[in-house]
Amino acid sequence: MNVTKIRKDFPVLNREVNGRPLVYFDNAATSQTPTQVINTIVDYYENYNANIHRGVHALSQEATDAYEGARQKIQKHFNAAHPYEVIFTSGTTHAINIISSGYAELLKEGDELIVSALEHHSNIVPWQMLCQKTGALLKVIPMNEDGVLIMDAYDELLSDRTKLVFVNHVSNALGTVNPIEEIINKAHAVGAEVLIDGAQASPHIKADVQALNVDYYVTSAHKICGPTGIGVLYGKEAALNRLPPYQGGGEMIAEVTFEKTTYADLPHKFEAGTPNIAGGIAFGAALDYVNAIGMENIAKYEAELLTYATLALKQIPGLKVYGVAPEKTAVISFNVEGIHPYDIGSILDKLGIAVRTGHHCAQPIMDFYKIPGTVRASFSFYNTFQEIDAMVDAVKKAVQMLQ
Repeated sequence: MNVTKIRKDFPVLNREVNGRPLVYFDNAATSQTPTQVINTIVDYYENYNANIHRGVHALSQEATDAYEGARQKIQKHFNAAHPYEVIFTSGTTHAINIISSGYAELLKEGDELIVSALEHHSNIVPWQMLCQKTGALLKVIPMNEDGVLIMDAYDELLSDRTKLVFVNHVSNALGTVNPIEEIINKAHAVGAEVLIDGAQASPHIKADVQALNVDYYVTSAHKICGPTGIGVLYGKEAALNRLPPYQGGGEMIAEVTFEKTTYADLPHKFEAGTPNIAGGIAFGAALDYVNAIGMENIAKYEAELLTYATLALKQIPGLKVYGVAPEKTAVISFNVEGIHPYDIGSILDKLGIAVRTGHHCAQPIMDFYKIPGTVRASFSFYNTFQEIDAMVDAVKKAVQMLQ
């Protein structure tokens, strides 16, 4: 990988913050967007901006072809069996809510759902709301000090009452890669379905949904060099057909009278209203971009960045890394003894270094460690070892100032 050449594709990396070159280490929150994707959005609005699926005129047909072409790119990337198993959403949270809403008609009191202790709030709160509506019970796979799920406990939680298991592929707060193959197989053995939150995995791991045999897989484009406001829900055809529509409106219908409405087939059944057309097309362009670099190349380089940064940060006295799973993506969460993470993050910002501080929408993890939050540095394939050196020096300066 020619990282110097790759960096030229990202205009924002050329800017300064507080008079210093930007070092962007908040990639787990959102990745930066290459010129190729930005140009795709501009091209849509400049040259063929029109609503899709409904018009016979040339612009509408061009927009429809580009949008449905992007759906096919996503199908290929994740190896879905059919393009209509790919549902466009506004993002991962929207996708999860489609499934939780549909499950409201499938559950009864006493049914059980299983979540992991490593989840983002978007994969906790919708299920809590579902349990309140249905009387279902929510059970939690615990984690250990390393930030790894305790799989023996998962075995004990599973039963014939388990209806759905939902875990993230990768923890956004710690970078832990969960054993989703094992989780999926064991859930299926008791007749339960599985939803995998792939938002944090997708920038680093190319999930094969057929090989995983997963029922639902969800992610967001803005984690993978795409725009905000667009994501996907993959679902097995049979699983999606079991669920009722999430929203009513245009596009998701087959026929409407005042007496009765029949619903459209997949994928339109779950895509009411005018979608984020430019976003969908740009999502396809983002996948073209990362696949041209090669997901294996990306993963290898990011693993080198992670190892380098971890070793360097651990040399700082009083610094503790949270989440030391054997399998991790390029995320480091850390604190320095006696210093609030927000204070470190603020000083790093003054030095031009963007990191995330707080509980990262994963408050149960912070409660487990009995801390208010962490400093999280998350890396992408356009980051460099020199930028890591700059961050380490900045952390050392922050410690000297704050202790």
